[in-house]
Amino acid sequence: MYQACAYEAYDRVFIELGPFPVYWYGFLIMLGALIGLLVAVRESKRLNLHKDFFIDLLVFAIPAAIVGARLYYVIFQWENYNSLIEIIDIREGGLAIHGALIASVLVAYFYAKAKKVSFWKVADIAAPSILIGQMLGRWGNFMNQEAYGGPITQSAYESFHQYLPNWIMQNMCVDGVMHHPTFLYESMWSLLGIAVLLYLRYKVNPRRGIIFLSYVIWYSFGRIFIEGLRTDSLYLFGEIRVAQLISILLIAGAAFVIYYRKKNGYAEVLYDGTSLNKGKSKNNKKNNSKKKKKK
Repeated sequence: MYQACAYEAYDRVFIELGPFPVYWYGFLIMLGALIGLLVAVRESKRLNLHKDFFIDLLVFAIPAAIVGARLYYVIFQWENYNSLIEIIDIREGGLAIHGALIASVLVAYFYAKAKKVSFWKVADIAAPSILIGQMLGRWGNFMNQEAYGGPITQSAYESFHQYLPNWIMQNMCVDGVMHHPTFLYESMWSLLGIAVLLYLRYKVNPRRGIIFLSYVIWYSFGRIFIEGLRTDSLYLFGEIRVAQLISILLIAGAAFVIYYRKKNGYAEVLYDGTSLNKGKSKNNKKNNSKKKKKK
């Protein structure tokens, strides 16, 4: 038996500016982008990257992310669209985060290359900021009453969900039945991921690229399980969910890139810019001088 409920959905509009409504979804997305930008700018100063680098990058990355998110969604829902107007109309949702990530990463790669800056340096700095944006963006899904999971059984509700704040569970009441707040699961997973990435940044100082690739693995791992609960998944064929398949491929790809870069000597710089080769060259000089003395 599922947990019955009777609550009205929250208003999707955050504020009305004359005839123009500002929706919670858009407001929270922009808030996440702003906070993420501030965090990235502060860290870029610490690592001697120009303070305006990320500000300029966002000018290109945000539009690309929106287009990528929409195209990704439309591709897997192609049969539901009959005109160009329907394709570009995002007022009723239809944005996929994987599409946004793919597009923004491509833009960041080419922008960093044009500015003669290490892409991995940029990606590592941006990784926690991306999770900040995702964490807040999921609350936009909450206000839209979307991206939720399947119905919650009465026993599950009594053992766990009843202890969550009422204002959260009230908006998970859809058609008289309580649903899994998967937006909350992913938001909390992102918050924990931010803590992990910041620990790597300030306590571990790993090889350059590790922080961003750890983000890819962390987010994808959580998404595999959370996606399995959702009711609005995109399907490739049969019961194969697109987001789960993409997440598995991203985990495998990130792990391979970590291995490949280290094995082939492409990861000889630490996150803070320290070169591992300097230490090796110093040791080689010492060893060579010792050998000369022995001779």
